[in-house]
Formats: sequence, C-alpha cells, structure tokens
Amino acid sequence: MVCAPVVSNAAQSAAARRPNVIILIADDVSWDDYGCYGNPAARTPNIDALAARGLRFTEAYLTASSCSPSRSSIVTGRYPHNLGRAAELHQPIAANIPWFPALLREAGYYTAIIGKNHMTMDKPGPGDPAQPVAWDLVDAGITPENHGAEAHWVQTLEKRPKDRPFFMWFASFDAHRAWDGDEEWIEANYGPKHRPEEMRVPPFLADEPKTRQDLASHANEVTRFDFFVGQVVKALAAQGELEHTLLLVLADNGRPFPRAKTRLHDSGMKTALVAHWPDGIVSRGVATTSLVSSIDLAPSILEIAGVKAGPSFQGVSLTPIFRDPKAVVRKHAFSEHNWHDYEAHGRAVRSQGFLYLRNNRPALAWQGPADSVASPSHQSLRAWRDAGRLTSEQADVFLRPRPVEELYLTADDPNQMKNLVGDPSFAAVRQRLARLLEQWSDETGDAVPEQLSRDGFDRETGKRLGKGEGYRGTPPGSPRDAIHVNKSGPR
Repeated sequence: MVCAPVVSNAAQSAAARRPNVIILIADDVSWDDYGCYGNPAARTPNIDALAARGLRFTEAYLTASSCSPSRSSIVTGRYPHNLGRAAELHQPIAANIPWFPALLREAGYYTAIIGKNHMTMDKPGPGDPAQPVAWDLVDAGITPENHGAEAHWVQTLEKRPKDRPFFMWFASFDAHRAWDGDEEWIEANYGPKHRPEEMRVPPFLADEPKTRQDLASHANEVTRFDFFVGQVVKALAAQGELEHTLLLVLADNGRPFPRAKTRLHDSGMKTALVAHWPDGIVSRGVATTSLVSSIDLAPSILEIAGVKAGPSFQGVSLTPIFRDPKAVVRKHAFSEHNWHDYEAHGRAVRSQGFLYLRNNRPALAWQGPADSVASPSHQSLRAWRDAGRLTSEQADVFLRPRPVEELYLTADDPNQMKNLVGDPSFAAVRQRLARLLEQWSDETGDAVPEQLSRDGFDRETGKRLGKGEGYRGTPPGSPRDAIHVNKSGPR
C-alpha cells in the first residue's frame, strides 16, 4: 500500500463536490455475454439493471483484444503501438507516458486497483520524466474462496477515506480460464449453475457436449462477476454515493474461445459498455449507437473530475454522449492485433457501419491465444476438421493463408463471415477505409517491424514452445519512436 498524499482542507472541500468513478472490468467476456445485450442464456441481473437505469453503448470497441495491451491502452488513453513494449502481451508501458489514475491522485482523488492488474511501467530512459504514483492501494483481491479477484471490492469502498473523491479500478479474473468459478460456486449468491443445453453456440464453434459445457462454465463466471457488480452498487447506495458515482462496466477482450479473444472481428474487439451516473447522464435507460473507443474513457474521466488531459491522450471525451445519447464524438475507431502467444500484426478500422481489416501476416492462421487453443472447444473443432466436418464458419479458425484485406457490413453480417473486399459495389468503401487506416498508421507512428515476436506456443495444441534466442522481436511502432507520437490520427 502506498501512503496517501497530504491534501489541504480547501482541496478536500473542493474535491468533495467532484464525482467518484469506478471501472468494473471483466476478463475475457464478449459484448454479447450479458442479458441486456440480447443473450437469452445470460444471467446478469445487476449489469442489466445498471443498463436499465443508465446508458448502454452498442458500438463500443477496444483497441486490442488482448488483456494487458487492452488494459494498458485504457489506463493511458493511447493506442497499443504508442505504448512501446506494452503493445504485446505481458510487457510494460513506456516510462514517459502518464497514466490517468496518477493525474486523478495528484488532484486529490483516492485511487485503488483491486483484482487483476496486468499494467506495469518500463524502466525510465534518458530524459524520461518521473511519473507520479498511480495508486494509493493495490490489492490482488483474491481469497481462498474467490479466485475471481472480487472479494475485496466492497471492503475497499468501506475503508476508503471519506473526505476525498475516489477512483476505483475493480478488475475481475472472471471469466478467464480455467473456470475456478465452477469449484467456488455459491448457489445462494449466484443461483443455479448454467446448463450446457441452454447455451447459445456461435456458428464458428462445434455444437457438441464439450463445447456446451465450456460455454456454460464461462457463463458461470460472467454471472459471478455480475453478482459482485451488484454488491458494489448496494455498497454505494448504502453510503449515499450511488447518485454521485460514474460506474463503467466493460471487458478487456472477447471470450477465450476460437474466433473471439485476440480477433479483430466483433467477437473479440467489440465490448459491452454500460455507464451509470444519475448525476451526469441525462437520458437514462436508453441505448446509444454512437461510436466510441476504449481510449476515450481516460479523457472522459479526467474531464468530469476537472483534471486536464495532457497531449499524450489520444482519445476523445464521451461527456457529450452523457448529455445526449445521439451525440457523435468520433466517426472512426481503430484496433490492433499484435503478439499474444503467437506472431501477428493486424489492423482494423470501423466507420459508418463497416469493418475493414488489414493483415500483415496473412500466411499465419488467426486461431486464437494458447488458452483457447488448448480448450475443449478448440480441440473439438480440430477433431471435426480432421474428420472433414467443418462448416465454412468453423474452418475460418484454421484458415491460412488468410486474406490480406477483409471488409464487412456489420449490421447485415454480425459474425463477419461475408468478406466484401472483392465485391465491386463496395470498391469505393474499401478504398476509403484503406486510406483511413493508412492515414491513422502514418500519423500515429505505427510500423510493421522486420522481426516481430515469434510463436511462443504450438498452434495445434496450445503447448508452450522453447523460446530460444531472438524469440522476442521488435514491438510495433518502435521503428518510428511511436511512444513519443501523440497524434491521434483521424477520429
């Protein structure tokens, strides 16, 4: 635990009028894993209730479908390739880049991160300014009875300093493999476990018993996360703080199944985003179709806290949408696929209902991360493949070479299965989005290094490989010193 800074009485008085903020971030949960997003098998009453009283975003996208790059992007308000080594899994953020919780803390907020962290800072280089401490409290939040990391969320709210506004980052390990929620299930809290026969099986998975059980175990952990979201809401209400607290519920990347986690498609990159803030959200219980990016959260939170966002933040504020759900804050949203267990370099732009992808390693499959590859769901697909039973949707998991370019009209093709790149009637759209992606890459200092990090796991089994010399390559953006590039590109 880090000692809290001394705050004057005047600062305390001013701070008391500022809103509190809590980010509740799930792990490996796709946008449609909640009931309020149309999943009939989901049991998420607490998140659904927040959506019914708040604002539900239907076009919210992450910058990476990979846990630590996604979280590092959120905490800095920057694209992964602008973070240095943090563009790749389990790597630190460049030391010259500010974190928004540190700015809040300097402004008098009490800050705490409870649960999964995954965000570290690289060693300072010559001339790097010393970054302020981001957190007053860091707590893993895990107990023998709860490995979802939610056990200390309410406790943290109860023990916080009562004379300061607060920012909490409550980060669950739910619903990350390997399904400890099944063993730690408390029916009195969560209700009965999900039944495999009730699961909704996406068309790119094999509809068979092992996959259905896999999906049910994942849904159990989503329900456990939802329960603790509800506990936080009850604690805030008991303290008289619910009206004055912005709650943001989202996830870091898609579910850990084939064709979801690490994918640039919606199943990996689209996130549920629910905002609840009675003091600040004008139209409640509505859905907004305004396009937003996860890098927009940092400048939004800083703005409502009355803290200036410096030039390093590449996102835009969502506060106009809080006032009017029809407000437009951006026209384009960009995402990345970099190393996560396997060599990769893909980029995407979403604009005017279209998704355009560019794959800079088309010879390699996009089979998903190692935990997904080792899963029963992937291995069932593998068995079906070897037996010649795969549909075209399922075969996409193993496809190689992949197209260099992909284009989808997402409203008509929610699973992104019909590539429109070769369709002459969409040639102008393809050209426009390709130029947008090139402009964004150029202006933000993106690059495709000659030597990317190599595969760390077997692509068929998910088993770890020997790393060997030269295993870790050059991070994307490094050839152009992207950690010092603050331009956002088109928005």
